[in-house]
Amino acid sequence: MFPLSSSHLQQIFNKLDKNGDGRVSIDELMWLLERTCIDTCRADELELLMGKTSLDFIDFLFFYDMIINVDRNKLEENQDSLIENDLHKAFEVFDSNGDGLISSEELQNALSRFGLWDEHCSSLDCKTIINSYDRNSDGFLDFEEFKDMMLFAKS
Repeated sequence: MFPLSSSHLQQIFNKLDKNGDGRVSIDELMWLLERTCIDTCRADELELLMGKTSLDFIDFLFFYDMIINVDRNKLEENQDSLIENDLHKAFEVFDSNGDGLISSEELQNALSRFGLWDEHCSSLDCKTIINSYDRNSDGFLDFEEFKDMMLFAKS
């Protein structure tokens, strides 16, 4: 959902305000939310949330801003969830023995399979990479350490 200008919002408000009293009722808001496919609550819950039975234009602007921010937060949460899911799948590729840890050998094998490692590189280099992200100094990368490595490499 993209932000609308205040003139567009004024036009929407005026169309919703059927009786021209300068206020939009909860029912009119519900009608708008249903038509724009925004998941929302029941009318009584919306009234409780808003603390009013109708909104003037300023209240309508605040309501719109709240809806836009909730929608942005959901989008960010969905993106974070997708990234996390992708990282879990990648971790499983690197963790070839399935023990929940990536050793320097597993790292080297995975990088070799991807064509990112050749015989001129040594396993010492993989140990150095692991040590760079190994926060608990156990010589392995757990998922959180792997995630840090992948997100750092991405930026």
